[in-house]
Amino acid sequence: MRLDGRRESTNVEDRRGRGAATAVGGIGLGGLLIYLLISLLGGDPSQVMQTQTQQTEYTQGQDYSEVDKELMQFSKQILAGTEDVWTSEFRKYGRTYTPPKMVVFAGSVSTGCGNATADTGPFYCSADQTIYLDLDFFKSMRKQIGADGDFAYAYVIAHEVGHHVQNQLGTLDAAHKQMAQYGKNNPKYNETSVRIELQADFYAGVWAYHDNRMFNSLEDGDLEEAINAAQKIGDDYLQRQAGYRQVQSDLFTHGTSAQRMRWLKKGLATGDLSQGDTFSPNYNSL
Repeated sequence: MRLDGRRESTNVEDRRGRGAATAVGGIGLGGLLIYLLISLLGGDPSQVMQTQTQQTEYTQGQDYSEVDKELMQFSKQILAGTEDVWTSEFRKYGRTYTPPKMVVFAGSVSTGCGNATADTGPFYCSADQTIYLDLDFFKSMRKQIGADGDFAYAYVIAHEVGHHVQNQLGTLDAAHKQMAQYGKNNPKYNETSVRIELQADFYAGVWAYHDNRMFNSLEDGDLEEAINAAQKIGDDYLQRQAGYRQVQSDLFTHGTSAQRMRWLKKGLATGDLSQGDTFSPNYNSL
């Protein structure tokens, strides 16, 4: 991506120098693989996830590597790009966009949605309208699933911002209420989760479309990086990586590789916010 001279968001809080919290709040790429493996063997994954939690201490003012410094600058620039794009897009619909905050942490963090560790992966908390990101996740993307490149990383941030867009539009709250009514044992609970995530993928594509029009930010190979990342974090792909002999669709929470690529590409191709309805179509046609 071409980011030289791009502004950096001021809505970023660096918590890497703070003592860390000590509880998990979800499952990221690494955590998901462990979760699936333990489930496959008949164990209780929740117990394993809890035992992963550990106290991690960081000192204020520590020196960060050049890679970490570059990733921090990159993350601020991408967040700034989402602010510019979504402010403009909301204005078209007569709405005001209030940007989310991003908290960069290391190890674990306390949030408005509870405590979480880096195993959760990047996530959005609607309670405090904040994106939480451990920069080491980007390194894990390359090492664990072979998804690398600046636009792949940008897609991750843009996806989480997509959840904030959903929150601003009221979509996220409505979907969460519907999930609560279904209950976790109802197949529609996970189906609604998939619809939420696919729409966030679409919004990530919409952001990229307009960011490129505003700043000429995309270079050769960037689109392939993001599509590869979407393919590598599909639920079916991760299940196979975890050793499942057969894909178990009832466990899906984010969508298949094909679905995630399809909705990301649709956003990239159209840039049209109105074409991102993932809640009305039949579930099998997403």
